[in-house]
Amino acid sequence: MKPSKDLAPLPIGHSFFDRVVEDGFYYVDKTLFIRDLLDKSSLVTLCTRPRRFGKTLNQTMLKAFFEDTTYVGGKDTRALFNGLKIESAGERYMERQGKYPVVFLSFKEAKRSTFNVSYESLIDGIADEFRRHEYVKEKIENKEDLDLFEKLSSKNGDAKDYSDSLKFLSKCLEIYHGQKTVILIDEYDVPLENAWFNGFYDEMIDFIRPLMSSAFKDNPYLQLAVITGCLRVSKESIFTGLNNLDIMSILSTHYDEYFGFTQNEVDTMLKYYELECDTETMKQWYNGYIFGNTEVYNPWSVIKRVSDLRSYIKELPKPYWVNTSGNDIVRKLIDKVDGEARAELETLMAGGTISKVIHEDITYAEIEESVNNLWNFLFFTGYLKKAGEERQNENSEIFFDLSIPNTELKYIYNTKVQEWFKEKVKQRDFGKFYEAILNGDAKTVQEQLSDFLLDTISYMDGKEDFYHGIMLDVLGGLRNFGAKSNREAGLGRCDIILRHVSGRGKAIIFELKSTNDMREIEKKSEEAIKQIEDNKYAKELEAECYTDIVKFGIAFCKKSCEVRTI
Repeated sequence: MKPSKDLAPLPIGHSFFDRVVEDGFYYVDKTLFIRDLLDKSSLVTLCTRPRRFGKTLNQTMLKAFFEDTTYVGGKDTRALFNGLKIESAGERYMERQGKYPVVFLSFKEAKRSTFNVSYESLIDGIADEFRRHEYVKEKIENKEDLDLFEKLSSKNGDAKDYSDSLKFLSKCLEIYHGQKTVILIDEYDVPLENAWFNGFYDEMIDFIRPLMSSAFKDNPYLQLAVITGCLRVSKESIFTGLNNLDIMSILSTHYDEYFGFTQNEVDTMLKYYELECDTETMKQWYNGYIFGNTEVYNPWSVIKRVSDLRSYIKELPKPYWVNTSGNDIVRKLIDKVDGEARAELETLMAGGTISKVIHEDITYAEIEESVNNLWNFLFFTGYLKKAGEERQNENSEIFFDLSIPNTELKYIYNTKVQEWFKEKVKQRDFGKFYEAILNGDAKTVQEQLSDFLLDTISYMDGKEDFYHGIMLDVLGGLRNFGAKSNREAGLGRCDIILRHVSGRGKAIIFELKSTNDMREIEKKSEEAIKQIEDNKYAKELEAECYTDIVKFGIAFCKKSCEVRTI
């Protein structure tokens, strides 16, 4: 199936509203977000959503809607909304179009390895906004203010100057336009998350806190502000004293359908591109996020999937979100879990649910203080979803049942667990285990293997493939032996065969079984040994002149095993 010239191209990599509309890209109409924002009349709104859920597209849409472009390019932005839902909502909304000065900042470029470079990136963005609005200098009568404007636009101000810069710019804009200013900040928490990972969190907080406070607390020049990010960082750390902040997290019912694609929107897109055949696959892989009362799809993954299918209709689904988001947080959880938390992670990865107290006012600095904080972070950043109604415990705390949203997210967890497991194998001393294998010592093999299983994260208990993978990873460290897996041997397929690389000497045969019933574990190990004999798995090795052949039948049940040899 080749892309049709008559169909709109998909906006892959395009997150600026004006370009998406002007260049004719397929656009999922979210303009009623403007209507709801105006109806709610909140002065400062914080919308938190996971990465790649349309935050930047919505922010640039708000910029295109509200900004008076007379002095900043002069483009007729009203035409961008022709035929869109906000136009149909009524003139009382459209009369607000193009009426305000707008300050727009994105903090996403402040993801740098040191504080100084991150700070410089933030200053670059602020200075660009001053230069974009330098026409206002015509009406700045105070020489001190004019000098400050010049310093800020040329990046010569100090940290205190830049901390107060957004309030100052909004003041200058109101003097010129006679209208209060709309301030839009996209991905406000990227520099905070980055600073947390790179060890300069306190320095970044000391800059971001006064910047936000001066812009949004008691700013008489502010018309309205919308801030987007991944996580609500507690008022105490960022929005100090900001009592007018209206927080719209993934728990809020307001604006719940404006970030991510609804089922109807995905159905419409698939019908437009004649891809209705992929409806169930799309749902299994990319649906399942719950924002407020609305179930939504990951928009980035949906668009990438549709693009792939237009090129090749038989394309298998892929985990597109893997390379676009901060999946290191999943690894941090895996590194930290132990005991009960490990069992909970295993439950999630097996498709089950866990119950957790949910609290939104978390800071990045607190995330690693407890496993419960990590669960909360995973929930608010899209790695877990609400699976049922909220409840309240005796301490008036809110808690939910949580689960992994979809197949794409399961892939991320599985991948990170596999990375963790391989490192555990490298770090562990298997000398005694390997010696027991070479000596045919079933008792010691069982003791060593059982001890290792207790220290793993097993999310596929009862499935032979899981144990097969564990054995291959562990046996890979046995020097001078090569492993063959599930290859023809005798009258059937043997699970694993180890051969000495010299082509002579010792060879080892492993037949694996699994069960969910501990009462059957001994019987299963006997069946494994019998299968080795009945199917003559040693025949090929004997033909290759191996005379020292060790045979192991191993049965697994959850984190236990039974080992037999002959």
